[in-house]
Amino acid sequence: MSTHRALAATQYQSNDAFISQAFNGNSGEAKVLWLDDNLKHAVEAILAHRFNKMRVRYWQHNNETVWIMDEIGKESPITVGIHVKNQQIAQTKVLVYRESRGDEVRHDFFTDQFKAAKLTEQHQLDKHIDGITGATLSVRALTKLSRIALLLDAHINQ
Repeated sequence: MSTHRALAATQYQSNDAFISQAFNGNSGEAKVLWLDDNLKHAVEAILAHRFNKMRVRYWQHNNETVWIMDEIGKESPITVGIHVKNQQIAQTKVLVYRESRGDEVRHDFFTDQFKAAKLTEQHQLDKHIDGITGATLSVRALTKLSRIALLLDAHINQ
């Protein structure tokens, strides 16, 4: 008998609701960014593992973008929405959390730290993000996705 417990995903906000909120009621235009080798390698360097996608879907309204992406925390994907405006993060939100612990990363006290963060030339955030005890891998996942959203936004807006 297996003692592994199946975990239910907890959805905090739908993709559509996050996009609409980010763009003040506008749904934006759904687009696809095809990753060339250089961009894919940059994404993989941030993730520190392979990225098995050839394209990334995003939404754009005026000069703003929204990226909805997944990254593994400890064992399961965390779905995160990231709103980028003027090459900096306007909002980061955990949309779906599937891990057994570490869901404190969904709270505003944590995600608000990403506001106004920009990407350095070394593809790091230009501000320190305080971790949460017991949620280290979830914190890393959100930080990586934030860096990727800024990287991809910079790529489409160059």
